[in-house]
Amino acid sequence: MTSPRVEIDLGKIQANARYLVRRLAARGISVTGVTKAVSGHPDIAVAMLDGGVAGLADARIKNVVRMRTEGITCPISMIRAPMLTETEDVIQYCDGSYNTEMDTILKVGAAAKLQSTSHDVILMVEMGDMREGILPENLTDFATRVTATPGVALRGVAANFACLGNLAPTAGDMAALSRLATRVEGACGPFLELVSGGGSANLPWVLGEGSTGRINNLRLGEAILLGTDPVTGHPISRLHNDAFALFAEVVETRDKPSSIPPVSIAPKRGMLKLVRCDDLRARTVLAVGQQDTDTSGLTFPSGIMLIGATSDHTVVDTTKSVVSVGSEMKMGMNYSALMRAMSAPDVVKIVHGKQKMNGSAKNCETQPYLTLV
Repeated sequence: MTSPRVEIDLGKIQANARYLVRRLAARGISVTGVTKAVSGHPDIAVAMLDGGVAGLADARIKNVVRMRTEGITCPISMIRAPMLTETEDVIQYCDGSYNTEMDTILKVGAAAKLQSTSHDVILMVEMGDMREGILPENLTDFATRVTATPGVALRGVAANFACLGNLAPTAGDMAALSRLATRVEGACGPFLELVSGGGSANLPWVLGEGSTGRINNLRLGEAILLGTDPVTGHPISRLHNDAFALFAEVVETRDKPSSIPPVSIAPKRGMLKLVRCDDLRARTVLAVGQQDTDTSGLTFPSGIMLIGATSDHTVVDTTKSVVSVGSEMKMGMNYSALMRAMSAPDVVKIVHGKQKMNGSAKNCETQPYLTLV
């Protein structure tokens, strides 16, 4: 079978989504499935929807177009603030977008008017991650300007955590966001339908026993896809952690010294020779590299250790294992490795348990075949 490749178990993704949707629904919180790490793969989006997510979100318009082209009709939001050069496409393909700049919102509104529609705007608030967001003290005035902008409708507010700053949200953060939502309503008038508290890093908080306040939505990607906590990297109980696997072919395996230090034999002429040491280790070279994935985010079979990687090669220590040229090695991936592999054109994606859509993304009929994508 072709390699390198990613094999995808849609049933496990659907099961993760279903479990999280059920647990969060008991706390009054809906789930938006985030597809950016899988490049908007339509089959994975369908698996999320079949698991019960309320809608989808992505950071790149080409991913949204990909899903729409494949017949996905559910609400999709642009989770990254739209670029000014893509506002027309955002209006055409997205139901709403997360925003922080008034110039962008004005252009979004103008584009929506030209297309005889209205576009939902969710305002991202800076709550400590220090990536994107409106400062809390400026939010009310900003929201007032949004409500006066033709072509857009203020739908909600949102915050982001554990992306740039890698800090998990606290109950205090969530209470503060709830208060901000209430303050915006008091100043602007319209009821905020969406108060999105963050992403997968919020799960320890939301699955606790404290009050959820006004928070009624989370945007989940890593937890659904990989079943892991983005802050700690640890598996989340009751979730599948192996819905994705990366396979690469062995192109070389042989015993080599653990190090070959250069020794000068003619210092004046700059000549070197390599002196072997007696500490031989089995080194195996895989036909996958940094161009294909984040090799530092790979998990190898027991007893195999990463030595290093270049653009097209990954070298591992297989002293405690038996491998042969032409065989394949199966590896797990963290979020960074998954994102790179799913966007790499030379990495084949093979889907297990593909489902056929009947006019919409839901009510799909399971088909017992694989799909090369």
